[in-house]
Amino acid sequence: MFKTILLKDQPVQIVQNILNHSVAPRPICFASTVDAKGMVNLSPFSYFNMFSSNPPVIIFSPTSRLRNNTHKHTLENLKEVNEVCINIVSYDMVHGVSLASSEFARGVDEFVKAGFTKVASQLIQPPRVMESPVQMECRVIEIKSLGTQGGAGNLVIAEVLMIHINENLFTDDKIDQTKFDFAARMGAHWYARVNKENMFQVERPNEKIGIGIDNLPESIRTSKILTGNNLAQLANVHEMPVVDISFEDDRLKNIFQYYAVDPVEMETELHKYASQLLNEGKVPAAWQVLLANN
Repeated sequence: MFKTILLKDQPVQIVQNILNHSVAPRPICFASTVDAKGMVNLSPFSYFNMFSSNPPVIIFSPTSRLRNNTHKHTLENLKEVNEVCINIVSYDMVHGVSLASSEFARGVDEFVKAGFTKVASQLIQPPRVMESPVQMECRVIEIKSLGTQGGAGNLVIAEVLMIHINENLFTDDKIDQTKFDFAARMGAHWYARVNKENMFQVERPNEKIGIGIDNLPESIRTSKILTGNNLAQLANVHEMPVVDISFEDDRLKNIFQYYAVDPVEMETELHKYASQLLNEGKVPAAWQVLLANN
């Protein structure tokens, strides 16, 4: 069952709450800007992502406040100086980032208030945040308003000119995502932590096209044991596998030994074992276990 909500019938506070809780986790843009007098501002935004690599473009959205339809100093600064440094937020920065979101008076330096260190940028005026593992110097291409009422977004479309990445995040001169420890925004007071312990890989179809779930054998496709993820893993092969007579597996032998008298129970055990293998990323072995019953 689903609870269906027509958003136009809801107060904007409820709409914002629903969206913030549903579209998550969101990466956090920790944006440093300056006004025409050179005064620095630092503020986080979680309506943020990348949208192009050629040219390299990222977008974040400062929304107007619901209660009084005013804007953060970031947006005002960008209209005066069209440059921004976007600093990516790591877990060990998250409380300071939250503190920087306070509505300090214009001219108050959030770097000082939240305990972050300024580093001079090379191509733009706003400084970088030294504590951030990834710092992007950007030039604003366009600011697109999405409305005039409280809660309306303002899309800041920015081209990344230069990027600074902590050298500790590299392995053999390549970015190693297992070394990241990012913080992401959820709804209300909730955040998410993204690191090696909760990351996983999913094989993507590239040049070769998967056979699709519709082409799986019926006994596999209609399995009550294999999950939707399991079926998609099996269907991501570019051609139907065949039995490999050289494949040896002690657990598979035991299943045939103990459950051969009951075909239904044997199929259940084979599917349980295949599911375990698939959850471990061992797709070829899982196929051999399933094909052994054909």
